[in-house]
Amino acid sequence: MKALTFKIILAVVLGIFTGKFFAGDSVGLITNFMDIGLCALLFFVGIDIGKNKDVISQIKEIGIKAISTPILVAIGSIIGAVVCGLIFGYNVNESAAIGAGFGWYSLSAIIIAPYSSELSALSFMTNVSREILAIISIPLVAKYIGFNEAVAPAGATAMDTTLPIISKATDGKTAIIAFVTGLILSILVPILVPIFIGL
Repeated sequence: MKALTFKIILAVVLGIFTGKFFAGDSVGLITNFMDIGLCALLFFVGIDIGKNKDVISQIKEIGIKAISTPILVAIGSIIGAVVCGLIFGYNVNESAAIGAGFGWYSLSAIIIAPYSSELSALSFMTNVSREILAIISIPLVAKYIGFNEAVAPAGATAMDTTLPIISKATDGKTAIIAFVTGLILSILVPILVPIFIGL
């Protein structure tokens, strides 16, 4: 996990350095690369969904918790972002768009970038911070609050980077709920972020 965090920070620093000294007038080219990157991300999410053929049967076995958990996490994330945004002077739709990233920093930042580079950077840092805080807090939440509650900090990352941590800190049933939560939130990110940012 430390290696992943280092790679994220290194990529941002290299991007800032490249943009400041080498990008020049290549904004159109950068936009094309971002579009390609966005399509590639969604393509690989589709592959990840497609290879997990037992998801439907697992959802049926767990019942309502499999659906209610991602819905509540989504609502809580967006409301929390809006409240924080109002405190710091951001519009409701801007804050909601950042909150609707659900921890998927790469995709949400790319979607927001055409609207505002400032908001894109804020979305990236906010959602990276969420993932880092999730890595730290999941074992503590599982131990002192509850297994289902331990899924919430992870957001969309509950199906990939933070899933091993959730699985280790909770049990098999919660790990399935975490995967389904991450899956549903990952599907919602490219739907909700453009809706909110376009309001």
